[in-house]
Amino acid sequence: MPQEFLPTFSIVIPVYNEEEIIAATVEHLHQILQPSYQYEIIVVNDGSTDTTSQVLASVAGIILIEHNHNRGYGAALKTGIRQAQYPLIVITDADGTYPNERIPDLLTLAARADMVVGSRTGKNVSYSNLRKIPKWFLVRFAQWVTKTQIPDLNSGLRVFHRDVLVKFIPVLPNTFSFTTTITIAMLTNNYIVHYEPIDYFHRVGKSKIKPIQDTLRFVQLILRMGVYFAPLRIFLPVAGLFFAAFLVTLFQDVFIRQDLTESTLILFVAAIQVSIFALLADMIDRRSSRF
Repeated sequence: MPQEFLPTFSIVIPVYNEEEIIAATVEHLHQILQPSYQYEIIVVNDGSTDTTSQVLASVAGIILIEHNHNRGYGAALKTGIRQAQYPLIVITDADGTYPNERIPDLLTLAARADMVVGSRTGKNVSYSNLRKIPKWFLVRFAQWVTKTQIPDLNSGLRVFHRDVLVKFIPVLPNTFSFTTTITIAMLTNNYIVHYEPIDYFHRVGKSKIKPIQDTLRFVQLILRMGVYFAPLRIFLPVAGLFFAAFLVTLFQDVFIRQDLTESTLILFVAAIQVSIFALLADMIDRRSSRF
């Protein structure tokens, strides 16, 4: 294929305490991509406390950005994205878990999608059982919010069109929830998202994920994103629960107690108020046309 038809892109790699693997990751990327592509590799060292800084200082062929303290996975990605000069953004991890040799395939698919996600549903996928259970519930809830099948909610290997991605920068978090948020944001705003099956390997070094704490954060995040991008999907079921409870207590008041109780009135008012709030939130969301 002639050079002018190949995509130009920026690879952004957030790094925190990856002294064992970051140099090999960068070298592997260059081996895959040179000399066919025009690209840049932006490594954001997010306040590493090991020897990552010294290792990166000796790595050639990268744009190195240093955070003076640990600001978070999402913050590191946003720093790199703002620095990127090319129209396509590739993100990947430094820990050896993702098959970076699949990046050319994802770039090809990006010609027909706003975001291409490396979905960890390939033949060789290494997940801890501790992460599988909460992840299953989170994915099902996210699918309900977005009304879309989501094979992989928070994969860290994906390709974006930069002009689409920057629209969401103000609402993207500084934490590991970055990828979850951008998935929900794009799906609820009707962007084209393609999922491409990939393998997923055991990481090199110690994981930064805290299963219980991060799972609670993901639940909070999905609720917040649902309220922000699809308020009717969150508030109307709540209103429905209040209304169903109202009908039950009303039945008891009429046929058993033969007296209208305060709890019945409270449930009725709550159902009406939440319904009105849902409609107002949806109207504001539609009128703002943020994205």
